[in-house]
Amino acid sequence: MIRLRLLLARFAAWPGHVASWLGERFELEDSVLAVLKHPVPRELERPVGWWYVFGSATLAVFVVQIATGVGLAMTYVPAPNSAYDSLQFISHDATLGSVVRGIHYFGAGAMVVLVLVHMTQVYLFGAFKFPREANWLSGSLLLLATLAMAFTGQLLRWDQDAFWSVVVAAEQAAQAPVIGDWLAHLVVAGANVGGATLTRFYATHVFLIPAAIFGLLGIHLYLVIKRGISEPPVAGLTVDRRSYRQRYAAMLERGIPFWPDAAWRDAAVSTLVVAGIVVLAAAIGAPQLGKPPDPTVVVADPRPDWYFLGYFALLALIPPATEALVIVGLPLLAFVFLFLVPILWPDGERHWSRRPVAIAAVALPFVGYVALTVAGLESPWVPRLEGASLPASVTRGLDAPALHGAQLFIDKSCWACHQIDGSGGRKGPDLTHVASRLSRDQLIARIANGGGGMPAFAGSVTPAELDDLAAFLQTRR
Repeated sequence: MIRLRLLLARFAAWPGHVASWLGERFELEDSVLAVLKHPVPRELERPVGWWYVFGSATLAVFVVQIATGVGLAMTYVPAPNSAYDSLQFISHDATLGSVVRGIHYFGAGAMVVLVLVHMTQVYLFGAFKFPREANWLSGSLLLLATLAMAFTGQLLRWDQDAFWSVVVAAEQAAQAPVIGDWLAHLVVAGANVGGATLTRFYATHVFLIPAAIFGLLGIHLYLVIKRGISEPPVAGLTVDRRSYRQRYAAMLERGIPFWPDAAWRDAAVSTLVVAGIVVLAAAIGAPQLGKPPDPTVVVADPRPDWYFLGYFALLALIPPATEALVIVGLPLLAFVFLFLVPILWPDGERHWSRRPVAIAAVALPFVGYVALTVAGLESPWVPRLEGASLPASVTRGLDAPALHGAQLFIDKSCWACHQIDGSGGRKGPDLTHVASRLSRDQLIARIANGGGGMPAFAGSVTPAELDDLAAFLQTRR
């Protein structure tokens, strides 16, 4: 019995001996532990300290994304003829494949939300002011990299939405002045969407953007350690570049070590966020893929993931004449604002109650984007094509060519933009009585050549299909 107790005691002490051995060989006491125990303001022990956890939670989710991304990359095949099937295999046949893909999917949404919440907290707390301007700039680049990571990731699904999202991205890039054509070719990796396009997005998503994020994270964390975590703002206590460093140093003299006194909140919230992602993935699973990509089916408005729906709705609702201005001007305005914030307001008041313009700069875009996201979820201008059908009153009594044309109206996504007898999208004109306005030749010319925001279908329908479509629309009087 005594010998058993001795064995158990030695086994229990084994992790401590290993940690001690590693610490001595790698001098962790003077490096890692020194960083973890760096002093932070004592005010973070108060409830306000819960507002400082979102950066760590974002980092935790990024680690999860890297781990699940590596797992998916081991099975995913970045080739046009295999990408869709490999994702179907991961989702339905691979062991825990649906869970891993679900974690990656929900993790992407969580990372977008967390990095936006983190930057909003930093902005409202005035933590971007002197001497932490570079922290904000590196964080802004991390935000852009996170959004790029989310966008390129959804394109790798290579279903119908993903395929046409690449086309839309190229069309948007082409709107840029002077370098628009070059940007469009850079996005597509050539003149047409194909294997080179998928390879480019795969390399960008798996190698290029993660490498940029790792580098920016290193800079960001280095600046956080060197400049220190900003203290909670106090109304009336302004940032003065001549005296702030001395005041902050005096504050740290009575500060607390980051680990464990302050970091336990970060650890708790990060654990809850990761656990929530895993639970969602296990309960709901990976998102369903759409139909396989078909270049002959011209979908004018592919539906992106929910965090891009607001932008999708904005592009769908604005007049066509303003598209170039919005596509180029809106991202440019957001980019310029992010990088001008620490330059224009490096000192002064930090508390949000004394900065009404800052509150408006957060609240107005938030409310507007939520409203656009709701509109994007409803999206009456481009309804879902799954299970789409025309009313029986529209197809009743049609001859064979017209009946085939009615089916083509659904299959070629005309229904997604045009209504007939109350069924269909609202982006294009109502075609309930189109034959009263246009002749057969005019209908064929419009379908083949497009115009007015409508894509040209000449390359995606055969002459016989074009005749059948016109025959169907000629019944609409």
